[in-house]
Amino acid sequence: METPQLLLVGLVMLLGLLGVVTPGVPGPPIVWAGVLWWSMTARTTLAWGVLAGTTAVLLLNQAVQWLLPARSLRGAGITRRTFRLAGAAGVVGFFVVPLAGAPLGFVAAIYGVERRRLGGHGQAWASTRGVMRAIGTSVLVELFACLLAVGAWAGSVVWG
Repeated sequence: METPQLLLVGLVMLLGLLGVVTPGVPGPPIVWAGVLWWSMTARTTLAWGVLAGTTAVLLLNQAVQWLLPARSLRGAGITRRTFRLAGAAGVVGFFVVPLAGAPLGFVAAIYGVERRRLGGHGQAWASTRGVMRAIGTSVLVELFACLLAVGAWAGSVVWG
């Protein structure tokens, strides 16, 4: 594989890593697509091994993401309705205050629903922090899995 194409694959993977921390951008599938592109072009045993390993890590990541935050959120008493409202507020916030409005709208909606449900500022803020910790844990797990995939790709390109 030539250098310009390797740089493009690297840029795709960087986009995937940025997608992990950007709401609405599917980071892991973008990283996987970059590894797939590289392995289809390189066509070596090492490339296929990296693709298989990346696929396994990203599938395991999906399983962990479904299990990990759900326990924390159920314990906090957060409902699906709350998440739907928060998601809608995040979308509206994205257009009202470009980019920064999405997380602000999301957090503000969760706080508003929790304030109404629990009655006071202290309890609502504590519940909102618990939700954000659970979501943050999910993002960190996803980022770690994508970094493993990108690291395996980079290591195989440099040393393979």
